[in-house]
Amino acid sequence: MARVVVAGAGAIGASIVYHLALRGADDVVLADVGEIAGGATGKAMGGVRQQFTTAAEVRLAQASVRLFEELGEPLFEQVGYLFLATSEAGLAELEERRAVQAALGVPVERVDASFVRGLRVDDVLGATICCEDGIADPAGVTRALVTRAAGLGVDVRERTDALSLDADVLVIACGAWSREIAAARGVDLPIRPLVRQLADVGPLAGVPAGLPMTIEENGFHFRRVDADGLRLAMTEPEPRWDGPEEVCDELVEDWRRRLAHRYPAATGAPVRRAWAGSYDMTPDAHPIIGLLADGVYAACGFSGHGFMQSPAVGAAVAAELLGEEPPFDLAPYRLERLTGDAEFPETLVL
Repeated sequence: MARVVVAGAGAIGASIVYHLALRGADDVVLADVGEIAGGATGKAMGGVRQQFTTAAEVRLAQASVRLFEELGEPLFEQVGYLFLATSEAGLAELEERRAVQAALGVPVERVDASFVRGLRVDDVLGATICCEDGIADPAGVTRALVTRAAGLGVDVRERTDALSLDADVLVIACGAWSREIAAARGVDLPIRPLVRQLADVGPLAGVPAGLPMTIEENGFHFRRVDADGLRLAMTEPEPRWDGPEEVCDELVEDWRRRLAHRYPAATGAPVRRAWAGSYDMTPDAHPIIGLLADGVYAACGFSGHGFMQSPAVGAAVAAELLGEEPPFDLAPYRLERLTGDAEFPETLVL
């Protein structure tokens, strides 16, 4: 078969080469200018959810969850995603999303949030949870897939510029840097880096093993990271486009106050570490998947959802590259949608 070079050894690139190898491709290279999972994947929150607001995103997520389930613990823990509403408007939006998700087969349900031990809920008007959702280890999953792919014959090259390699097909899976790679091949991708940051706090006493990923109406969210620590993040009030990946200490302190309100046991918990990374945003927050030009294929623009969608994307892209029928329709993710009116905005970007 033709030689396929995949640029980017994050979750998307790793999944693509793994599924190519599974399908019998025998001339596949995975190249990254850095290390495996050294970019956005290694800095990710690690959430895996099906609770999106558009059918296009829900279908990607559903297929991915099934594949994550095959990995099992400790790489994937189905602790659930708990969304909280603290206003009437937020409650109405929660119900609207739940109806869309349920119609698509997502097992999301209304719950009394007080079932979560230690969670303050006196200001919560309603909550939904999908117990099939959960948390995973992005770097661990990615390295495991790369190891499996290498065992199946994939040539893995760290600290290597994919553009320097001969390729019949170049697959661009470089996250926020995909636009630069595409430009070198004469294609303009509407992808823009958006800086986001996270923080781990602890030690804390008795963080429940089954603590769900908990998402406030305002976008603040947290998850268990280990037996005595939590990971925090939030949609920032002022987007940081194209900026350096730097930590804003004021934001971290704001998150600690929010955490103390929602999870009082974490009051005063010190910051273990804080870091920043970049989302590869598209105008509608949906990925770009498909052929861009002769010998140039895109799998990027996941807008913060790349890791959680990587299993399904890898399987679908591998099938299409090999001339087979993908397991689900990739038409909604083509670049062409962004040149016309056929946009389907995903509003639930965390």
